[in-house]
Amino acid sequence: MAAMITFLAKGGPVMIPLLACSITGLAVVLERALFWWRLRRVDAARRMLNLAAQGNWDEALHLGASSDCPIAKVLAAGIAHRNPAPAEAMGVAALKERDRLRRYLPALDTIITLSPLLGLLGTVTGMISAFGVMASGAINQPHAITGGVAEALIATATGLAIAIVTLVPYNYFSAKAERILDAMERDGSHLELLLKEASR
Repeated sequence: MAAMITFLAKGGPVMIPLLACSITGLAVVLERALFWWRLRRVDAARRMLNLAAQGNWDEALHLGASSDCPIAKVLAAGIAHRNPAPAEAMGVAALKERDRLRRYLPALDTIITLSPLLGLLGTVTGMISAFGVMASGAINQPHAITGGVAEALIATATGLAIAIVTLVPYNYFSAKAERILDAMERDGSHLELLLKEASR
């Protein structure tokens, strides 16, 4: 812990917002990882469509209402409002589930963009400090000059590291959300066809 505090102190004041970015990014990654881990084996949507194809609407609705699967919740909204507007009901439910799938991802995107910029700011302030020491006539004191250079390098490396480490889970979670949204649209269209066939 003492070594970490010393490292942060060497990076200058810009390390404070960088530390906040790293903590926030870690919290978002853990929250999203837990969210997707809970959905890893949910296949309620497929079972709902099978029940709907057999005409078991009440059982399909109960399954969707009790499931945590985003697709199942959208299908349940369509079944619950199958007369007269299932498509509209599924559209409203899909918007709600889309927000749940993408929750906190804008914050992660902001951290990816902001962290390198903060690192660059630390580079500038560190170099200003180093040149300030040189301008004051302390050019024969290498430790004073290298302190500013170290501040610049530490801040830059930290900002880039936070962005790189955060970028991978952000892309992973975004891709998973898009796949779910695509499946939501596909299964919703399938349910609409089943509802039309049942109304004939």
